[in-house]
Amino acid sequence: MDKLHLMTVFVAVAEEDGFAAAARRLGMSPPAVTRAIAALEARLGVKLLNRSTRYVRVTEAGQRYLDDARRIIADVETADEATAGINAEPRGHLTVTAPVLFGKMYVMASIVDYLQRYPAMDVSALFLDRVVNLLEEGVDVGIRIGELPDSSMKAIRVGQIRRVLCASPAYLAHAGQPQHPDQLRAHSMIAASSVTPMTEWRFSHQGQNLAFKFKPRLTITSNDAAIEASLAGLGISRLLSYQVDVLFKTGQLIHLLPEYETAPLPVHVVHRENRYASTRVRSFVDLIVTQLREKMATH
Repeated sequence: MDKLHLMTVFVAVAEEDGFAAAARRLGMSPPAVTRAIAALEARLGVKLLNRSTRYVRVTEAGQRYLDDARRIIADVETADEATAGINAEPRGHLTVTAPVLFGKMYVMASIVDYLQRYPAMDVSALFLDRVVNLLEEGVDVGIRIGELPDSSMKAIRVGQIRRVLCASPAYLAHAGQPQHPDQLRAHSMIAASSVTPMTEWRFSHQGQNLAFKFKPRLTITSNDAAIEASLAGLGISRLLSYQVDVLFKTGQLIHLLPEYETAPLPVHVVHRENRYASTRVRSFVDLIVTQLREKMATH
């Protein structure tokens, strides 16, 4: 059997955790899927899947082969797109990931614009406050906030954001407004763990770095909830500038200690580096890079 076909069947079985589900996904019969996996394992001389009556799981060797198979299949797809013509209209499926609030506030409008421009495309948007591994999770394009580790990803910088302290006017009216990070010890603190996973905030002033350790009055895993607690007057929180800029402008929250902020965090659009230019990926990246740079010009 064709090796690429066998890889495609294996990826489907691994991702669907079963032969029957993979057969439905591929439009094949379950016996044909079983024969394909057997042929692939015989060709490689390696067991790729552990099977039982209740589940199918990849072996250690199978996991390594799964990662390579996904990459090879993606390369073939993008090569086909490139051969079909660089000016061909994008068609197919695209998966995009971004942090939750950033996705809602900045990325969603670009996705809607993209879908309206290219009716043959559909998009899955994964808005998650965790770093998604693009290759392992089958994601085409990601938006990253913060310094990037070395990787095989192509990264395009689109702007920067700041870590900012904020509190409501009502809270500051009764608790006072801090003028130095040391004065935060006398305040009620809100920690959004997706932004500050440890109860330590760092500051910088005139070339000196400062660290402030504290026990939060409230620890929350959601930035949305931390903003709501700040608006309700519970205390001081530290968030990212794009999340609260509008609230600063309307006076609902007050920006605290701006002169003690650390260096801004870069924002990048990342995608897997390929020898071939995917029409789907290239067209979306071109669109969102332009639009994000315009939206983030004030940060």
